[in-house]
Amino acid sequence: MRWVESGDVRLALVEEGDPDRPTIVLLHGYPDTHRVWDEVAALLRDRFHVVRYDVRGAGGSSAPRDRRAYDFDHLIADLGAVLDAVGKPRVHLVGHDWGSLQGWEAVAREGIRDRVASFTSLGGPGLRQMRHFARHGRRRDVAAQRMRSWYIGAFLLPALPELAWGSIMPRIVTRTLLGEGVTPRPGHPAPTLAEDGRNGLWLYRRNMAATLGDPGLDPSVSDVPVQLIEATRDRFVTPALPASFDRWVSGLWRRRLAAGHWAHRSRPEAVAGMIAEFAGHVEGAKAGTALL
Repeated sequence: MRWVESGDVRLALVEEGDPDRPTIVLLHGYPDTHRVWDEVAALLRDRFHVVRYDVRGAGGSSAPRDRRAYDFDHLIADLGAVLDAVGKPRVHLVGHDWGSLQGWEAVAREGIRDRVASFTSLGGPGLRQMRHFARHGRRRDVAAQRMRSWYIGAFLLPALPELAWGSIMPRIVTRTLLGEGVTPRPGHPAPTLAEDGRNGLWLYRRNMAATLGDPGLDPSVSDVPVQLIEATRDRFVTPALPASFDRWVSGLWRRRLAAGHWAHRSRPEAVAGMIAEFAGHVEGAKAGTALL
């Protein structure tokens, strides 16, 4: 582990594998840390240079002094700082949950998307795409998604979510994992879970209303190759939401996996295989030969 400075925060960065090989950056979700990717990273590091980091306010990374600094501008700046530290011109980005939201945002922004060779999304739609779906999707599909996303409204409430993270929420997370057949192990859930959960509430508070309410945001992700891994038993995402993404992506790879929200924990071999195949395809297309 080493440290990367980004503004007033210090990010905990972990690198594995040969740095001369193509780089895969794994972005974790909420309320996880980089350790949620342990199994997948172990399966990739013999073939790739694997990079993980704790997002601001999670795990070993520090929290910003100003709680407003959890917006996408700061999150994307953190990603840029990590890419600078890694020193690769382009990387293969993989995100789960809020890590996926950050990935969708990264490939939609000038100045960062040119540094992304490919993007694999698992268990998290882009907020730009979500906004379009909420406004233009079929009413019953939108209503079904809102039912699955009920917790977002709860996280936006003042004070009560912080109290919940100090009491019942860690147990709820553990029960949810067990319900998906995922056994807790050292590193996941992290020992910092309660604090990470409280800090990460500001991801929702700083981004949800601002992004979903902005009619000027373009969902397009340009020509970045995108792979969508749809976990068919994800309790937080309805099938209709990812089904609407084709219009925004050129050359979308759509994969389906019989797993719950934490598919990278319950089925790491399948997830790692999909990541490696997609990255290898992109690298092979770039070089005119097959990488793997």
